[in-house]
Amino acid sequence: MLIYESTQATVHEEKVRIPAPNEVVWVQMENPTPEEVKHVLGDLFKCHPLLVEDAIKLNQRPKMDTYKNHIFLTFFAVSEELEPQEIAIVIGSNFVITVYKDKLPFIDQLFHMCQEVPERFSHPGAILHAILDRCVDDYTVIVEHLDDRLDSMEQAVYQNPAIRIAQDIFQLKRIMHQLRRVIVDERITLAAIAHHSFPYTREEDDVYFLDIMDHISRVVDSLDIFRESLTGLLELQMSMKSDRMNEIMKTLTIFSTIFLPLTFIVGVYGMNFKIIPELGWDYGYLYVWILMIGIGFLMWYFFKRKHWF
Repeated sequence: MLIYESTQATVHEEKVRIPAPNEVVWVQMENPTPEEVKHVLGDLFKCHPLLVEDAIKLNQRPKMDTYKNHIFLTFFAVSEELEPQEIAIVIGSNFVITVYKDKLPFIDQLFHMCQEVPERFSHPGAILHAILDRCVDDYTVIVEHLDDRLDSMEQAVYQNPAIRIAQDIFQLKRIMHQLRRVIVDERITLAAIAHHSFPYTREEDDVYFLDIMDHISRVVDSLDIFRESLTGLLELQMSMKSDRMNEIMKTLTIFSTIFLPLTFIVGVYGMNFKIIPELGWDYGYLYVWILMIGIGFLMWYFFKRKHWF
């Protein structure tokens, strides 16, 4: 537990305990056992049983529950594998408690930063803003990563329309849908913090939470654009494949049409009749070649004039 003493403006660590009136504490609980959560939230900080249950299960959507002496927030960080990781945040008049399962490096960074810069740790609203701001900043990094990935997919489709990319597109759309659903709910929570009288933040902090909400709104807009772009990319690939198939079929049809009369001529003179007038010509073989070449050239010229290839 990190403790900020307002009288001396100093920060130090201690074991988890009830903070004094002149102290602000941040309790960081990484992958705690249910007994640890019950002890800290229920026994020490006297949190509501429903809040304790939510903190143990960590299977909530983004939300904000208001109780008599504290507020429970659920927010999400996003891992490098684009998996949302839930963070339960309990905030009171002089304490902030964060509960999460998997290791979150940015939480550790904020924890050490508060030790180095005590002013960032002077009241619960500042700690809450730092946590939410870092989560949303990571969303921006994820959006840039998705943008680069989408550009790579577009280039791959243009270079090779037959590339097998549909599975990657559908997988990415599922990830974006999951992220968007979480982030939209978080935007509602941020709006409630910024636009309503949040009891554990200062009035001058509202503009900072509005800035976070603006950033998260941009992330939502970007995800919507990316989802539409992925749908368009899939349709573009199908269209390019169809065009390519049409070109192939047109080329084969032209060759088949050119050779159709030639096949007819060869079939006629390949019949096993004894009396065929042209078989007695001295230069019959040469005449047939000239006829077939001439027919083939005339058909090619006709197709060329029609701009069929």
